[in-house]
Amino acid sequence: MRLLVIQHIACEPPGAYEDEMLRRGIAFDRVQIDEGQALPDWRGYQGIVAMGGPMSANDEQELPWLAGEKRAIAEAVRAGMSYWGVCLGAQLLAASLGARVYRGAAPELGIYDDLALTQDALRDPLFADLPSQLSTFQWHGETFELPDGATRLAGSRAYANQAFVWRRAYALQFHIEVSSDLARRWLELPAYTAELTAADGNDAVDALSARLNELDRIVPIAHTLFSRFIDTIVQPSVVH
Repeated sequence: MRLLVIQHIACEPPGAYEDEMLRRGIAFDRVQIDEGQALPDWRGYQGIVAMGGPMSANDEQELPWLAGEKRAIAEAVRAGMSYWGVCLGAQLLAASLGARVYRGAAPELGIYDDLALTQDALRDPLFADLPSQLSTFQWHGETFELPDGATRLAGSRAYANQAFVWRRAYALQFHIEVSSDLARRWLELPAYTAELTAADGNDAVDALSARLNELDRIVPIAHTLFSRFIDTIVQPSVVH
């Protein structure tokens, strides 16, 4: 098994998902697409992991490589490829399948306690038996409509579409893979702190910093979900 990891900015790696791949001895190739690295042919892989980034899925004019990435994602998932998209990776999946990606009413930046799983999620092979409401780390100002044929898996009060599945492709708007250490590194980046301050005020960075240890209780859920993704979505396609 070999997975393709698409990383859109150095500070947003797969985190707990990468740890799970390393723990299980799963080979993967990392493409830092924002740095000009070309996407390889997806047909050489058994799954794609697409991570977050500060750009919009609609920024094709400024970032022409986004168009090629969306074409590749559409081809791969329509051909039955396993896909795991996080934040921007979730929005790119929606866009590649013809759904609209657009700016939300207000950004979600920080730790939120209102992610609610749908009844469909409670029957999903990955999300089944998880608590019906979860705490998550969020860092986004855009959202998406569901592609035709998608099943909604989760939503929050501000953003109804927080997760969906389409065939063998999963989209998660939230960052449960981010540990407290990784989040602290985000808060050392001027662009990230400026975004948080602009959204939530001058005390927002200190307020979030005081809560970051909570993330280490969320990360195990990332390991659970991604492990199930490997075992029930990716692995059967490898065997087939």
